[in-house]
Amino acid sequence: MLAVYISAEAVRSLASGDQPSVSWVGIGLAAVTAPTMPLLARTKARLGRQLGSAATVSEGAQNMLCAYLSIALLVGLGANALLGWWWADPMTGLVIAAVAVKEGIHGWRGEADGCCAPLLVADASAAAACRDDCCVSK
Repeated sequence: MLAVYISAEAVRSLASGDQPSVSWVGIGLAAVTAPTMPLLARTKARLGRQLGSAATVSEGAQNMLCAYLSIALLVGLGANALLGWWWADPMTGLVIAAVAVKEGIHGWRGEADGCCAPLLVADASAAAACRDDCCVSK
């Protein structure tokens, strides 16, 4: 529902030429989360592998997604504030809405970002059954 709302508002803003106001609070928040979320994501992924917790590994992937969205938000809000590119803000909203729909579909289907459940295995044959290295304890 949030993706639908964001998309509708972005399209309305673009179609009407309604220029969004500058959000220094949004820029500040995105400037803090963009560099900190990757650190949190890597820490959670490493911890999840050590604990054999698919939920924690998945949470790390969600934190990385948050970092990417923060960067997109920072670019859109920054372009509006610094360059006067008012259309960058609603365009960024459309990108964020598309990512939200994609992630929502993956979540609904029970897909975990292409990462299988962590396995605490030592032999290569069991590890080979995994689609990628995220599920093997390092």
